[in-house]
Parts: sequence; structure tokens; C-alpha cells
Amino acid sequence: MTLPRMGLGCMPLSHAYGIPPAADAGVSMLQEVIDRGVTFLDTATLYGAGSNEQIVGRALAGGRRDQVVLASKGGMAIVDGVKVIDGRPETLRAQVDASLGRLGVDHIDIYYLHRWDKRVPIGESVAALAELVKAGKIGGVGLSEVSAARLREAHAVTPIAAVQNEYSLWTRNPELGILEATRDLGVPLVAFSPVARGFLSDGVASPDDLPEKDIRRGMPRFQPPHWSTNAQLLPAWRQLAGEAGCTPAQLALVWLLSRGPHVVPIPGTTSAAHALENEAATELTVARELLDRAGALIDTATVSGPRYNETNAAEVDAESFGDAA
Repeated sequence: MTLPRMGLGCMPLSHAYGIPPAADAGVSMLQEVIDRGVTFLDTATLYGAGSNEQIVGRALAGGRRDQVVLASKGGMAIVDGVKVIDGRPETLRAQVDASLGRLGVDHIDIYYLHRWDKRVPIGESVAALAELVKAGKIGGVGLSEVSAARLREAHAVTPIAAVQNEYSLWTRNPELGILEATRDLGVPLVAFSPVARGFLSDGVASPDDLPEKDIRRGMPRFQPPHWSTNAQLLPAWRQLAGEAGCTPAQLALVWLLSRGPHVVPIPGTTSAAHALENEAATELTVARELLDRAGALIDTATVSGPRYNETNAAEVDAESFGDAA
């Protein structure tokens, strides 16, 4: 599947980061950026317990559906107030139907297995989604937070349209296998959190300023003792972006785009201005020497702390650097 070079992660409009905007504001923001050239939207059953898909659906109503590649995810949902990973075929079939209803569409271009349910062989989960491709409900089967081995196992059952794993300068896990595997198989690698959950956009002055329920408060890199080490990288990062003649977020995105034509970043934001600024990164040219310096400045060797706490790390299948990941 051929995807746009950049997408928009819709999660912050209702989930995880701070206080989300009102639904009407989220709809207006999406409509503005679609009208100005953003053509790849990413949402999920999990986000806002379904409310994110409703916002995206409202934004697409009135003639905008055909202007975008629409992606959503299932296999992880809020059930009775609790996050549940469930990759059983019957669950996925029900969740796809529910997603179609909330989005107000009859077809979703990519539907990801949000997390591999380790109690269910991945072949069973993707085979169920492949049936929904044949039924015309989804255009392609995606996987999220999987290893190269899991991708190949699933790809042997049905063609995989895209893999969505976290990838940024400060999260290099895809370089342990999935970057190469997706390239070899001709599968787009959709990079979520490409600006390091706001760190590389210079958007976090102090974790203490984050709202109480912001998920970054539970992430080791934003906690002591790791935050103080990571924050020391920011002055040099700002200077490097200045040399490149772009914003810090754009430099992070251009670096990702340089990792291969199959790498598709999907930065998330609640700001139309930021979304358009991110989209503009696809048109920027930054010298190879500057990108190499960026890769040396923000790297596994310089960033302190694992990307997830133990609970969240246990939910994913992607390759890991261990304690340094």
C-alpha cells in the first residue's frame, strides 16, 4: 500500500495528553488541516473510548472522506473503564463494525491490530481481519508494536498493509529489525510519536507542568532521574534546528523521513498550525551532515531511561534495547 509521506495522529484530540479540546474544536481543526492538504488520519477504538473515532467521523462528513487515507485500530479497547487487549476473531469483527459506525463510513483503509494479544496466535487475529478485507469493510490489515518475527508470521497468513511502531530519534527500536523487515517486504512503517511525545518539538519545559492524567507522567524518560539527563540535550537540539533553518519538530521529522521512503511519521497535535508545520517538513531539505549530527545528539546512547514502564512494556512485542530502550 502506498501512503502519503506524512500523517496526523488524532489521539491527542481526546486521549492521553493533557486536557483535550472540546469535540467541536477537534472537528474544526481536522477539517481545516484536511482542506489544507493533510491526507492521512490515524485513530483507534481505544482513543477516548471511541470518542476519537466519532470526532474523526464528524470531520469527514460532508464530502471529506474521499480526501484522506483513513486508519483505525482494534484489539485494544476501554471496557468498563479498563484497557483490555483482546485479539480474538469475534472481538475484532465486532470492533471493526463499531469503528465503522462511529466513523460514519462503510470502509476503513487500514485497520491495525493495535496490540498483539499474546493469548491468541497472531495468525488467527490477522486471518479474521483478512476476512473483513474480503467483505469490503477494511482495505488492508495493519499491525502495531510488533517485532520483525511477528510481522513475517502474520505476513505469511495475509499481506500486511502497514506496521505502526514507535520510532523517533530517541526511540530507535525499529532499527533492531522492523525497519529492515518492512523495507524488505514492501510494507510502510508508520512511525508514531515521531517527535518523542513532545520532547523533540521542545514542547515540555518540565514534566511537573503536565496535567495530572497526562500519560507522560508515567513514562520513565519524563521522570527522575532520567528527565534531568534528557533535558540537558535540549539546548544543543534547539541550536541544531536553528542551523537547519527549521523548527525542532521539523528537524525530527525530516530525520525520520530520511530513514527510508517507506517510513511515514504521524505526529499528533491539537493545533492546526502545528499540524501544517509538521506537514511542511515533507518539503524541507536538510543537509546530510546536520541529520547525522541530529542522530548522534539524540540517540539510544544519549537518552536516559526506557520508553515504557514495566506494565506497558509487557504489552508490546516490538524489539527492545532492554533497560536502554
